[in-house]
Amino acid sequence: MSRIVSKATPDAGIESIRPALDPGLSRARWSLLGIFLLNGITMSSWLARIPSVRDALGMTPKDLGFVLLAGAVGALVTVTLAGPIVNRFGGRAAMLASTGFFAVALVLLGVGPATGSVPLLAAGIFLNGVAFSLGNVPMNVESASVERRTGRTILPQFHAAFSIGAVVGSLVGAACAAGDVPVLVQFVGTAVVATVWRLVSIPMFVHATLPRPRVEARLGDAGPDGVEAAAALHPRSRRVRLGAALGAWREPRTLLIGLVIMAAALSEGSANDWLSLAVVDGFDQTEAVGAVVFGAFVGAMTVMRLLGTRLIDRYGRVTVLRVSGAASIGGLLLFGFAPNLALAGVGVVAWGLGAALAVPIGIAAASDEPMQAASRVSVVSAFSSMASLAAPPLLGIAAEAMGARHALVLIVVAMVVSVLLSTKVAPLVAGERPAPLAGPDGGAPVSPTGRRAEGSGADGASLDGGPRSEDTVAGAPDATAKPDQVVTHHAVPSTLRTRRRRGVRRHGATDPAPTGSTSHRREETPA
Repeated sequence: MSRIVSKATPDAGIESIRPALDPGLSRARWSLLGIFLLNGITMSSWLARIPSVRDALGMTPKDLGFVLLAGAVGALVTVTLAGPIVNRFGGRAAMLASTGFFAVALVLLGVGPATGSVPLLAAGIFLNGVAFSLGNVPMNVESASVERRTGRTILPQFHAAFSIGAVVGSLVGAACAAGDVPVLVQFVGTAVVATVWRLVSIPMFVHATLPRPRVEARLGDAGPDGVEAAAALHPRSRRVRLGAALGAWREPRTLLIGLVIMAAALSEGSANDWLSLAVVDGFDQTEAVGAVVFGAFVGAMTVMRLLGTRLIDRYGRVTVLRVSGAASIGGLLLFGFAPNLALAGVGVVAWGLGAALAVPIGIAAASDEPMQAASRVSVVSAFSSMASLAAPPLLGIAAEAMGARHALVLIVVAMVVSVLLSTKVAPLVAGERPAPLAGPDGGAPVSPTGRRAEGSGADGASLDGGPRSEDTVAGAPDATAKPDQVVTHHAVPSTLRTRRRRGVRRHGATDPAPTGSTSHRREETPA
């Protein structure tokens, strides 16, 4: 059971708080679910037609692996810049740019095979990677913000929406393949629908990553995270902003979470790229059957992501990640060595169940501190892109030597690493948070807002000798509470109190409370 500890008042009583779901928050949640659903449809409808694309261009598995590498390159180049881009220009601008890139990419993905042009196909795959990575950071930061404001675990639901979209997309791809629909017709139609859908949805869910003037104007809609988002996204100078954005690359916890997400991305991405081909080639099946098996994989992921919210709340991130890794390992081995398609299908389902929660758990862990969420999500997403960069050519080479089905078994190594690093996704404990970033001149640490800690000396300590409100340590957890399900009251940072005095209010907030008052924000912490 969750409990609440007051950081500013040691003798505060235990209480239970769940924020009301205001209309703006509900609208943002449903709009985000729709965007995740759309991404799944868009991605899987293209992936399900890879066999048609390969045959139209006469590519070998090795050739296909190197062409798919273009998407990983685009994703990696973009994701390293996505955090600073979102910090500088806001999530809405990033999402609009992502929408344009997606539209162009889908058209090129259809034109390439239709004209027999591998370069056009590679360009479409490259832009597809750019579009996905550029939109991925604001989408995940906004979904983590919605989860915090809702007061319970819901992040896997957004990824479940992606999986549902992937099921729909794979079925659309299978139907188009069975009906001999040209890939150009399918992809152009998808581009039109996706562009309109995104343009309608973007204004409804972008709150935590708005540019500063709009954040301050819409704090009532943004909820409790609004002031924090305004402070986090708009440091005082470009130099400090860039240093704060790139500083997440120096945090060991963030980098290790990145390795967990890398393993998860390798598992899920390899299924996206190679599962249908492995079924077609390994079991001598039709393209439609391969698409159906891929649909079973994403269907298993969908079910687990819908159930995973309660599992994470009950058992915690670490336990769920360990069990998920074990399920993926077992499923991969069964698929790789099963003597028939039916038994291999069972392995695919187990693999999908195990692959479902690793990414949302990693994103939630990277977003534990909202003021640095965009930068850290950008870092862990870069690890995902690195996996996508390495997997296509390596698996393509392995597939030529041993077949695509047996090549997928190599992913087991990455899943073992994920299980070994599972403790790194545990929620932050007060006093164990990543070290504050050093100032650009080597002086006082830079706060997540990009400013030196107010009232701090060269070492970042309070000049009056007392602890800073941001660093106040919570009391000892209750022995009956789950290790990573403690809910804490955070003292209001001085920067936020200053903003309130300047007229920036949270929704429904009144005049600043006296020193020692608390603000209430859900945060899971291990015992």
